Amino acid sequence: MEIVLRNNLILITTDFDTLNTQWMRSFLNNHSRGMLFLSKAVLVFRNETLKEAREEFIKELSQYHAARHDFSHEFFLRSMLKFGNQPIRVELNKSEEPQVVEVNLYAYDSDTVLITLDYPNSWVMSYLRSQLEVYVEKGTDISLVIDVSDYKAKERLEKALNKRHVLHYQINYNYNNRFISKLYSDFANFSFGNLCKDEEDEQKNHFYAILQCPIGASQDVLRNSYKRLAKAYHPDKILKEAPHMIKHYTQKFQLLQEAYSALRVI
Repeated sequence: MEIVLRNNLILITTDFDTLNTQWMRSFLNNHSRGMLFLSKAVLVFRNETLKEAREEFIKELSQYHAARHDFSHEFFLRSMLKFGNQPIRVELNKSEEPQVVEVNLYAYDSDTVLITLDYPNSWVMSYLRSQLEVYVEKGTDISLVIDVSDYKAKERLEKALNKRHVLHYQINYNYNNRFISKLYSDFANFSFGNLCKDEEDEQKNHFYAILQCPIGASQDVLRNSYKRLAKAYHPDKILKEAPHMIKHYTQKFQLLQEAYSALRVI
């Protein structure tokens, strides 16, 4: 772990083990409303109502850091408390390999979506809560039930699911064609039909799922979704990333091109 005290923030660079300590997770859960998720980092802003929790976290952080580096905890703590009102930026060591987090999506109907994680992950769950908090009906450390009964909620959900990285966690969203058909079943002009009636229809429905569009979506919806996803997954954006990430983005980009070519009307 490294801690740098700057004029405008406290910068913490650490590893996965420290990131998942109880005191770090507790700090995260308390401040989930005041966090900004950046590229491979999170920025936690000061919250006056959580002043005591923040000071307790700084004490734990100082003690942990001093023990790891064998120097005076009291002296370092006094220095850190002087920066107590500044934002805290947490990022992972560049040497850390990305870890994959599986996130499962299930639509009970067009109004309610269940989001579940295979294993607890405070960072990913805090991201989802921060993006969908207004629409969360109930939740646990591995699940959220989201009210998506209006179009603004659906749009917010789609925007949240467009982010695939939190710190060095790579998020894989798992859903099938039935999730899309249930979620958008209130589109009167869209015909979902039997998703498996024959091989051709099944392949076509799969293309809609790749483009994250309801089955039967208009050409404008398809085009806009394709442009948004193609921009997000273009391989040129991650040329400096690990080889497996470049491969993942390249494959996703190729799938998007194939799906859009199959569905667009020339």
